[in-house]
Amino acid sequence: MSLEVRADVREALDRGDPVVALESTLISHGLPHPQNLNVARESESTVRAEGAVPATIGVIDGVAKVGLEEHELELMATAEVIPKLSARDLPVAVAKKSHGATTVAATAHLAALAGIRLFATGGLGGVHREAGESWDVSADLAALAGTPVGVVCSGVKSILDVAATLEYLETLGVPVVGFRTLRFPGFYLSDSGSPLDWSMDDEEEVARVIQALPSLGFGRSGLVIVNPLPEYEQLDPALHERALSTSLEELSRRGIRGKDVTPFLLDRFAAETKGESLRANRLIILGNARLATRIAVALSALDGGRF
Repeated sequence: MSLEVRADVREALDRGDPVVALESTLISHGLPHPQNLNVARESESTVRAEGAVPATIGVIDGVAKVGLEEHELELMATAEVIPKLSARDLPVAVAKKSHGATTVAATAHLAALAGIRLFATGGLGGVHREAGESWDVSADLAALAGTPVGVVCSGVKSILDVAATLEYLETLGVPVVGFRTLRFPGFYLSDSGSPLDWSMDDEEEVARVIQALPSLGFGRSGLVIVNPLPEYEQLDPALHERALSTSLEELSRRGIRGKDVTPFLLDRFAAETKGESLRANRLIILGNARLATRIAVALSALDGGRF
C-alpha cells in the first residue's frame, strides 16, 4: 500500500469531524533538535485541544502516511538524513522505500487525497529573489492551484521575493485572504510591506470561502489564509534586517540554490538572531495550527457535520 491513513484520522473523516493536516519538513529541516520534536508534539496537542484530529504527514519506509505515530515523529526529528520531498518526489520515494519529510506541496497533495480540507504550516515556499535568472519558484505555489486544501500560513519568508510571490499566486488564480489583516505577513514580521485585497473577520467567514470554492467551479483550487504574528511577538525589525542582509550575502558567496536555500537561511537566522527566530518560528507554527483547527471546526459545522 502506497498511502496509509491512520485509523483515527480515517474515522474522523468518515464521520465528518474536523481534521487538520500538518507537514513534516518543518520537523526534519525547519527546526533543530529537540525543538523540532517539541513543536511537532505541541502542534498536535494544539489541534486536539481546539477540537480536531491532527494528521502530521510524511513518508516512512516508502509508505505515504497521513497521520504519523509518535515513534515516526521521533524518527523525523532525530534521523540524520531525511530527504525533503516535494509532490513530484513522492512516487520515487515510495518506489525506493525511502523515508521522506513532506513540503507544503507534498503535504497538501496527500492531505487532499485523504479528504482533508485544512492544513497548517509555518510559511509557504515562493518566488526566490533573482528568479528571473534562476527560475527558482517553489512548487508549493503551483500545487495550490490544483489542490483543494485551505492552507493557513504566515506568508512567505522574507528571504523570498514577496511581491513576485503574490503576483504568481494571482496568475495561478489562487485566492489569498488575510485573517483580520489587509497586510501580507513576512513570516518573522507581521507585515511584509505588501497589501492584500481581502480580510476575513472570523473563522466561519473563512470556512464559507472554502465551502464556496467548488460551487463556483474552483473544485481543484486551494486557498491561502495568512495569519500574521502579533507585532509584540514578531522578530525585532532591525535585528531581522541585519540577519537577512548577512544571510543573503553568505548565501551568494556559497552559491547555494534550490531546495537547500531555505534550510541554510533558517540556520543562519537562528545563529544571527541568537535563537530569537526559533522563538518566533514556534509561535508561528502553533498559532497557525490553532487557527486552522478553528476554521476546520467551523467548516464541519457549516457542512452539518460532513466534509
